[in-house]
Amino acid sequence: MRLLSLHSGMKLALIFLFLGAIQSNALKLNLTDSKGTTCLYAEWEMNFTVTYETTNQTNKTINIAVPDKVTHNGSSCGDDQNGAKIMIQIGSAVSWTVNFTKNASYYLIENIVFSYNTNDSTTFPGAVAKGVLIVKDTEKFQVPLDVIFKCNSVLTFNLAPVVQRYWGIHLQAFVQNGTVSKNEKVCEKDQILTTLAPVIHTTTTLPSTTTKLTPTSTPIPSPPVGNYSITNGNTTCLLATMGLQLNITEEKVPFIFNIDPATTNFTGSCHPQTAQLRLNNSQIKYLEFIFAVKNEKRFYLKEVNVNMYLANGSAINISNNNLSFWDAPLGSSYMCNKEQVLAVSRTFQINTFNLKVQPFNVTKGEYSTAQECSLDDDTILIPIIVGAGLSGLIIVIVIAYLIGRRKTYAGYQTL
Repeated sequence: MRLLSLHSGMKLALIFLFLGAIQSNALKLNLTDSKGTTCLYAEWEMNFTVTYETTNQTNKTINIAVPDKVTHNGSSCGDDQNGAKIMIQIGSAVSWTVNFTKNASYYLIENIVFSYNTNDSTTFPGAVAKGVLIVKDTEKFQVPLDVIFKCNSVLTFNLAPVVQRYWGIHLQAFVQNGTVSKNEKVCEKDQILTTLAPVIHTTTTLPSTTTKLTPTSTPIPSPPVGNYSITNGNTTCLLATMGLQLNITEEKVPFIFNIDPATTNFTGSCHPQTAQLRLNNSQIKYLEFIFAVKNEKRFYLKEVNVNMYLANGSAINISNNNLSFWDAPLGSSYMCNKEQVLAVSRTFQINTFNLKVQPFNVTKGEYSTAQECSLDDDTILIPIIVGAGLSGLIIVIVIAYLIGRRKTYAGYQTL
């Protein structure tokens, strides 16, 4: 698991900043040795998804984000003979560890361990298996000495039943002379974004069926509607029909991006408590919709993650796991034919057209009865129209009455 973490010392300063768009607490770490000299510097964000079996014979999936406060007992700086280690404790139920070993010209990140204690009924209510469970990634990641490692892309590692996500990483372990290096090593995923980004500049010369990033000053047609279905074995477990338009306002000149289903691939997965639909094409590294069940009665869109290239050669990487869109009862679908706006972050929104989704309880591969969005619900117009009509009729009657009275008075003469 190629992450990027840290090493060592006697003092450890952890600063946590809440980032609204990402919905995770960012960690900024400065480890110092016994002389007060920086030996490791790191900034990163991470969260985890854990699926476990419950006593009612269903699987439950929970999300674990970095809280406002964590501890770091057991962390150590290391030296030429001893490896470094960072240990992070998240509450009483979860811990995360990464180890480092040093070579003459590089160091290795290895043995990233995520452990969780299902005896903690607050974090893991109704868990069948009790005890401390460990997920260990033995993959090694090599970083040169005296170089700061950077990776803005989301690194996702699915080591069932735990999914680990890391992003926004700036890391230098075994810092030399107490000074963080200005030399950079960029992770492979960021390099791919940089390499492929110029393709976007040429999309305007491709046939019109190719998706484009388009300045918002140009009239934008509605996107074509795509049909997406995910199967679990031989059974359809997720259905989605929608036209998707991505609105990016991060740049000085905002861009609107229509997704063309004809050139877009999709994958996904279904679980008792969560479901996923993931899209990708030449411009979009991934656009991920994650649905969840709440109160065992309803489903909703809980999370959106996007990583895509922009026309200027840069990329955006935005996640929000605290959404509440497309809410409907389990056993039904959700429908919204009119344009609907999903604000994922301050700089990124998704406009949907002719939307219909059912991420759970699909029967015979067909949509169930739909719950309509408020934008489509015209029933509220009926009392308004009737009320307006009655009001108009009353006004006409009153005016006619007043005119009749004036004519009646005009027919009498003073004696």
